[in-house]
Amino acid sequence: MTQPTQAPGTAPAPLHWKLVIDCANPQSQADFWAAALHYEVEDNNALIERLLELGALPREAVVEFHARLAFRDLVAVRHPDDPYDKDRGTGLGRRLLFQRVPEAKSVKNRLHLDLHAAAGEREAEVGRLERLGASVLRHVKEPGGEWAVMADPEGNEFCVQ
Repeated sequence: MTQPTQAPGTAPAPLHWKLVIDCANPQSQADFWAAALHYEVEDNNALIERLLELGALPREAVVEFHARLAFRDLVAVRHPDDPYDKDRGTGLGRRLLFQRVPEAKSVKNRLHLDLHAAAGEREAEVGRLERLGASVLRHVKEPGGEWAVMADPEGNEFCVQ
């Protein structure tokens, strides 16, 4: 594999990325995490309509979600201040993509999100997340800090500090 060339003295451009989370129901996970993070669910309706018109996407790959067309097996949420492609509805910044998989979660996450509540607001934030459908797994108090370990509606762990 060859390495791409770049001009001497220039740094490579940072890579664009998204965090992909396997799940059983991408739409409900997107709704939970959009509310939890104060993010927006991406609207891919225009892209999906074009793909359907071209015959590039089968109708069974699409569902109605929030009165718009959405991919059945993929839904993303994005930070509301980040740029996005208006033609595709796809975020170009901080994003979480929820991908339908057939198997259920069976072991501890190898990667998780840490949510940082405002100073003195951790318990209030934990309560808000519980009302959205999360559950508290345990509270941790160590010399390095305190946090709550929680699970989203499908059991994926995350922490609130």
